[in-house]
Amino acid sequence: AQLAVAIGKELNLPDEQITALRMAALIHDIGKITVPAELLSKPGTLTLLEYKLVQVHVPTGYDLLCNLELPWNVAEVVNQHHERCNGSGYPNQLTGDQILHKAKILAVADVVEAMSSHRPYRPSLGTTFALNEIEQNKGTLFDPDAVNACITLFREKGFCFDNTSPATPIWHMAK
Repeated sequence: AQLAVAIGKELNLPDEQITALRMAALIHDIGKITVPAELLSKPGTLTLLEYKLVQVHVPTGYDLLCNLELPWNVAEVVNQHHERCNGSGYPNQLTGDQILHKAKILAVADVVEAMSSHRPYRPSLGTTFALNEIEQNKGTLFDPDAVNACITLFREKGFCFDNTSPATPIWHMAK
C-alpha cells in the first residue's frame, strides 16, 4: 500500500483516487484467507495445481468485496491486480485499457514489494532486481507510466518501505 500510494501521488492522481488505491492495496490479497496456509508458506516451488489454487485468491477476493457498499471500484481493482498489459495475467487475461488504472499501479507496487521481500520459497531478490524486472517489462507486462513513477520514486526520490509500524506515515524519503 505504501508504494502504490506513492506511485499514485507521483502520477498526480486526485486525492479520492489515492484513497481508493490505498484501500485496494491494503486488501488486495484478502482472497488468500481461503488458500491453505501450507501453500502460502511452502518453502519450495509450487506444483502447477498448487499455483492454480493460489491464483484463486483473486476471484475469491473479488467475491468477498463485490457486494460491499464501498465508495470506489475497489473490488474490481482487487480482481485485476494480477492482470498484465499484454493479456498474460489472470484471472481474465485483460489487456491494455481493459485494466483499470489503479489496478495497473497496484500490479507494479505488488511485484516490486514481493520481489524485494523475503518469501518462504526464496530470500529477497532486492529492490534493484525488482526495479530492473519492471523496467524490462515496461509496456509489455506493466503500465509504462506506473513503472516510470516507481523507478523515479526509488532512484531519484529515495523511496524506501517503512516497516516499523502501521502507525508510521505511508512512506518516507531517505535522508
